[in-house]
Amino acid sequence: MSKTFDMDLLLAGVLTGSHATRQRHLRQAKTIQTEISNHWHKDNPWTWQRKHLVWFLSCHVNQRAESTRYCYLLTVLLITFRLGKSWRFKL
Repeated sequence: MSKTFDMDLLLAGVLTGSHATRQRHLRQAKTIQTEISNHWHKDNPWTWQRKHLVWFLSCHVNQRAESTRYCYLLTVLLITFRLGKSWRFKL
């Protein structure tokens, strides 16, 4: 039985701002993790490639409101910053 990767622990070092903002980023990061895990069978962010996050942004968030897409983009940028990647994304 495998445990799910702890997104709280991954993002703990890079999350700043109000409590509500930190909780929103954690909730969105867990949603991203769930969707990538369901589609690509990769639940550990350290194994993700840029294509996984591009897929999430283009397939799951592109039909949402612009403000929602922007919030998810910020969460994706936090994840990539924490992973030490220099990936670029656009809405």
